Amino acid sequence: MNVSASLTPFNSPTQDSLPMVLDTLPDPAIASKTCPRRTRLQIDLILLAIEALELGGSEAILTFAQELDLKGIVKDRVNLWRMRSSNPLRRAHIRRPLSIMEAKALVVIACYIARRLTVVIRQLLMICQQMEEKQIPLEQNLRLSNYLERFRAHFKSRMNARRSGVLALTSDAKLDELAINLLGQLLFCTGTAGMQRFWISLFDGEVE
Repeated sequence: MNVSASLTPFNSPTQDSLPMVLDTLPDPAIASKTCPRRTRLQIDLILLAIEALELGGSEAILTFAQELDLKGIVKDRVNLWRMRSSNPLRRAHIRRPLSIMEAKALVVIACYIARRLTVVIRQLLMICQQMEEKQIPLEQNLRLSNYLERFRAHFKSRMNARRSGVLALTSDAKLDELAINLLGQLLFCTGTAGMQRFWISLFDGEVE
């Protein structure tokens, strides 16, 4: 009997069994094998924007986990919730680390969903630019207004209003600005080497 094999946790993905798509993202040059605070926060926010873009966004995350052979990491709804609750701004913040492997899986999923939504993201950003140039309130466009309204609702219901990072985003105008910035990040993910560039940006200032 192989003793080392028997000590491997059941359903725990080994390095050899990891999907090749994760190899496209380099390991960050940080001492810890877990993600810094800012990285955890940004990944959760980008997923929040995806959920605001389309109904059933959370289901899409799980569906893409299956299609991309990442179910060994993003196993189910509870597992996904635990990973996202590592964001310190969450109401239900869990003091658990987010591993580099888990972060890679979430970024890959987010970027693949963003690619599927490229046309929608481009249209919303174009509408936003045109309305700002004409000084027309953003809520006067139904599609953009729906996205912003859903994002604000998601953010307010899931984030802890007593956290300093959330206190700075109490107004609808600030949340709308964040939602638009996240659309820009999602579009960035769809470009040439966008997934890799977005991944690296998550560790800006953290690399040792």
